[in-house]
Amino acid sequence: MTVKNLVINSLVDNVTEDNYRICLNEDCDVVYFDLEKNVLFKKQDIKIPIWYKKGANPKYICYCNRVTEEQIINAVLDYGAKNIKDIIKLTGAMKKCNCEINNPLGKCCSPFIQDIINKTLKVKNNL
Repeated sequence: MTVKNLVINSLVDNVTEDNYRICLNEDCDVVYFDLEKNVLFKKQDIKIPIWYKKGANPKYICYCNRVTEEQIINAVLDYGAKNIKDIIKLTGAMKKCNCEINNPLGKCCSPFIQDIINKTLKVKNNL
């Protein structure tokens, strides 16, 4: 369901019912592939920038609400956000969720938001 929603319209018919795997290598242009590796969808085949791929712009973390990594970092550094509740209040992340369809990973973005909060707080505390 996620792959079918995210590939460009001209390739939707190429999406099969097979289970797809996601390539998490930031340097690789492949985003999705099937287990047989017969069907590949690359960055240019996807409607949105893939946040964990090199060169993603914008670098969305919350795809449902279009909240970027930069917005999360700024909320921590400039507005004192310390947790996901603060990020939700300050950025609108996770307010309208349909992660299974909108997030390229097909799952909730909260662990990735928390990871950015933790990394940013660590940097902030070391300044």
